[in-house]
Amino acid sequence: MSEKVAVVTGSSRGIGKAIALRLAKEGYDIVVNYARSKEAALQTAQEIEALGRKALVVKANVGKVEKIQEMFAQVDEVFGRVDVLINNAASGVLRPAMELEESHWNWTMDINSKALLFCAQEAAKRMEKVGGGKIVSISSLGAIRYLENYTAVGVSKAAVESLTRYLAVELAPKNISVNAVSGGAVDTDALKHFPNREELLSDAIAKTPAGRMVKPEDIVNAVMFLLSDDAEMIRGQTIIVDGGRSLLL
Repeated sequence: MSEKVAVVTGSSRGIGKAIALRLAKEGYDIVVNYARSKEAALQTAQEIEALGRKALVVKANVGKVEKIQEMFAQVDEVFGRVDVLINNAASGVLRPAMELEESHWNWTMDINSKALLFCAQEAAKRMEKVGGGKIVSISSLGAIRYLENYTAVGVSKAAVESLTRYLAVELAPKNISVNAVSGGAVDTDALKHFPNREELLSDAIAKTPAGRMVKPEDIVNAVMFLLSDDAEMIRGQTIIVDGGRSLLL
């Protein structure tokens, strides 16, 4: 019961997996959450266990409140505690604003925004019992800048960043810190769904002041900093990790 536990939503692949593995290396047992990629989730769990940590694989569409509650009930049964929540799972329909349908909007907002609120509620109840915890969400530049075809996702990420501020204030008395990390274009599986993927990649390579694209480990490093004691007085903030790209927009 004394081992620290991290719940990482959408951790079967991409940045979520990279965060889960780093947390395992740092001594956390991991809740590997996925919605569709069971094989990938099991592979992630194997890699976590190879590092000497425990892994609980949970299928749950975090856009549905009842599935979130079921996931945390499983966490209670297996680990009995939660110390860290990484709100990483994301989805969304990539279309111009005038082509969005209500179902597209609801799907995107549920998984990207509503999930943070209700995962945070469940996590906070458990963090309070162990003296506190940390919540970090993954956002993107589309929350504050226009990106082509990104309307629904961008608005959902803006909601994540706003909710991060509200949660940071309300959960501070419980010794729970809440922040977010916003990344520039990262070449993961998620980017393959963008109709203008090649344009985004070429732009990031050519116009990032740091001279290279953002890598998954850059995002992971920022997350780990926010989880550390060194970030104790950083609350409700969104740290942008983009090599300076947004400064030129």
